[in-house]
Amino acid sequence: MEQCPISDDGVRICQRSRGSGDPLGILTIDQLLLESRIGLERVAASDLEREMAAGALVVDTRPAEQRDRDGDLPGAVVIDRNVLEWRLDPSSPHRLPIAGDPARRIVVVCNQGYSSSLAAHTLQRLGLTRATDLIGGFQAWAALRKQSD
Repeated sequence: MEQCPISDDGVRICQRSRGSGDPLGILTIDQLLLESRIGLERVAASDLEREMAAGALVVDTRPAEQRDRDGDLPGAVVIDRNVLEWRLDPSSPHRLPIAGDPARRIVVVCNQGYSSSLAAHTLQRLGLTRATDLIGGFQAWAALRKQSD
C-alpha cells in the first residue's frame, strides 16, 4: 500500500515513481498543486478584507453557475478562468485596464481554493509576482461570514 503524506491544507501528496518510461517527470495533480503553492503567500479568508483595503485586486474565477447558486464576492472582479491570463497579463492586448500594474497584489478566488492556486502560479509565471490565492476559496470566505452573522 502506498504511503501518501497529507499537506497542511489537507491535500494528499503521493510521490509517483519516475522510471525509465517517465522521462518528462509527469506529476500527479496533487504534486502539481503542491508545486504551484510553493511560491504563493496564500491569503486566509479572515484576511481577505484587509487585502482588499490595502489595494489588492481580488479576482473571482468561479463559473456563473456557482456564483448564481452561492452569491457574489463583494468587491471582486469576475474573470472567467479560461481567459484569466489574457485579461491580467501586462503584455496582453486583451488586458483589463485594472491590471496595468504588474506589482499589484492579485488574489485569485475559486470555489474551494484548488484551481485558484494553479491560476495564481500561472500568473506569477507571467510576471505578476504578487499573485496568490484564497485558502479554501469562496466556500471558506462564505463559512467565515456565516460565523460572524
